[in-house]
Formats: sequence, C-alpha cells, structure tokens
Amino acid sequence: MALATALAGANTTVMFATGAIVGAQLAPVRSLATLPISIFVVGLAAASLPVGMLVQRYGRRTAYQIATGAGVLTGLFGYLGVMWASFPVFCLATFCAGFYASAAQSYRFAAADTASDAFRPKAISWVMTGGVLAGVVGPQLVVWTKDALPPVLFAGTYIGQAVVALMAGVILSFVDIPKPKAPPVGTVTRPTSAYFRDRAFVTAVICGAATYMLMNFVMTAAPLAMIGCNHSIDDAAYGIQWHVIAMYAPSFFTGSLITRYGAPRIVWLGLALTAISAVVALMGITVPHFYAALILLGLGWNFGYIGASAMVAAAARPEERTRVQSVNDFCVFGVMAVGSFSSGQIVTTYGWDMVNWVVFPIVAIAAVALAVGSRPKPALA
Repeated sequence: MALATALAGANTTVMFATGAIVGAQLAPVRSLATLPISIFVVGLAAASLPVGMLVQRYGRRTAYQIATGAGVLTGLFGYLGVMWASFPVFCLATFCAGFYASAAQSYRFAAADTASDAFRPKAISWVMTGGVLAGVVGPQLVVWTKDALPPVLFAGTYIGQAVVALMAGVILSFVDIPKPKAPPVGTVTRPTSAYFRDRAFVTAVICGAATYMLMNFVMTAAPLAMIGCNHSIDDAAYGIQWHVIAMYAPSFFTGSLITRYGAPRIVWLGLALTAISAVVALMGITVPHFYAALILLGLGWNFGYIGASAMVAAAARPEERTRVQSVNDFCVFGVMAVGSFSSGQIVTTYGWDMVNWVVFPIVAIAAVALAVGSRPKPALA
C-alpha cells in the first residue's frame, strides 16, 4: 500500500506542479487558471462515496484497480488537452486525477482496517510514507519530460503520468485485504446524520478539512506565484517536490507520536506549523522563502491530517468504518474544492500575500474546534 501510495501520489504531484501553469495558458481568463486544480478537488469529493461503495461491494483490491483506470485516463486526457490546447479536455483530465487520488487517499484506511487498535495509527502513518517517493518521482517526471514532445509543454509529462498509473495497477494486484464483512444480524447501524452528533467525529472532520484545505489552497497558488515572481518552471517544480516530501517524510514517526502523545496534540502541532508557514511566506518572495514556506506547510499537513485521520478511525465502530471514512473524505474534499477555486481568484486578483493572510483565521477556527472537541465529556451524575 505504501508503494501504491507513492505512485498514485506522483500522479497527484504532477497535476499540482503543472495544473495551474497549464490552466493559465489554456483558460479563457487568467482568474480561471486554478480551475483545473479546483476540478481535481471536485473529483476527490465526488469519488469519495462511490469508492467507498465499490470497496464495500467488491473489496479494496478491485475498487482500487478500477480507480487506477482513472489515473491512466488522467494522463491520456492531459496529453490531449495540451496537444489540442483545449481547456475543457484538460479539466476532464484533472477530474479523473481527483477520482484516482480519492481512492489513493483511502489506502491509509485500508491498512488501518487490518490493524489492531494499538497499531492503527502506525499503520496509517507507514502507508503514507510512500508519499516521500511521490515527492521525488512526480516533480522529477515534470522536469525530465516537460519538453519531451516539443513544442507542446508538458505533453510528454502526461504520457509519463499514464505509465506511472499503469505501474500502480500492477502493484495493487498483489493487495490481499479481506472484503469488509456485513454487520452481524441484529446489528443496529447508525444513520449518517448520527455521525455529526458525535463530537469526536465532528472535531476530526473540522481539523482534517481545515488542514487539507489550507495545504491545497496555498500549494495551488504557489507555482503561479513563483512564475509571477520571475522564478522558473523548474524552481516551481522543485518547490512542490520539497513540499510533498515534507508532507510525507514525518510519516515514519507520526504514528508513534500519536500513540505516545495522543492525536489531538499532534493536530495542534500541525495547525501551528501551518500558521508559521504563512508567516514565512509573508517575509519575502525569494526562492528560499517559497521553499521554506512550502516545507513548513507540508509538515503542518502531515501532523494535522494524519492526526485527524487517527481521530476519525477511533470514532468509527468496526461495522461502519468504510462509511465513516467515506463521509469524512467527502466533507474534507468538499471544503477543499471551495478553497482551491478561491485560491486562483485570490492569487490573481490580490496577490500571494493575501493567499497567506487567509491562513490565519481558518487555523483559528480549527484550533477553537479542537479545543472544544478535545475537552473530556462531563461525567454522568
């Protein structure tokens, strides 16, 4: 699962490194430059519930291989989009990328489903270490292939992206995770509305959504901002590379930290690092400033999102894990879609500084939710 995460993550990294740049070239107006990335996030949200249903009906291996087909289509539609200079076709590619990434996001829960309660945070964390390799493979694929099929920029990159997705499909054929069992006869399952009356679940969703939305919000704008500050495409690609490595590298020990200190404290750390990343970004527009801010943003995402994921896993009953995970991802990615589209509007209209000022109130909202949600429940009289 970690290796599949690496290859799926490489596809996502390619899209984030190139999507806004290609969008700026193909969009009818510059303010729509990040619309392809927003549609990627719409694909994430739209696929979260169907992927959960596929897992429930056919098992994780089959569901994930179906989603890998969307990864192959991502590369093919991306290639056609830039070759035909078609903005709609390129947006279709990013929607497919979102569908693929939505399945990949649940790889962490696939490992959690087979783990004991004590090992579950480590299982989630270790699967996500595959993102370290994704942080190297994705940007290097962009750097090596962006001019492979001249004169069309990134045409070769998207062909390479399709090949990487095919490789992931082969890896996933070796996955052997039992199909989720139907709940025992007589088990009373909670309706979806009941999840939102569970304070622990709501807190986890708010923190996960805030952390992921801010990461996506800033990362989407960063390549455009770097190009606007006269930095090169390679500089922007390497910025995304260091960001993605920072997103996943701490996963080697995040699970152990959660086990030792508890998920809420790790989420606190993630929120703090996210706020600090915005402070650094506001201090300057040199390449080191961008890189430092993106690295801190990646670290903040790792602690905030994995911590929130552990909170979601702990809030779910065994018979409802797949549904709870799907509902959580739908909420998180739905919020992300709003943030992603807003990112393009803000960076093109108000500039890079405003993108980073937006970080602070959202971190504050998540911090308040975490403070309230982490309080012990009052003892019954």
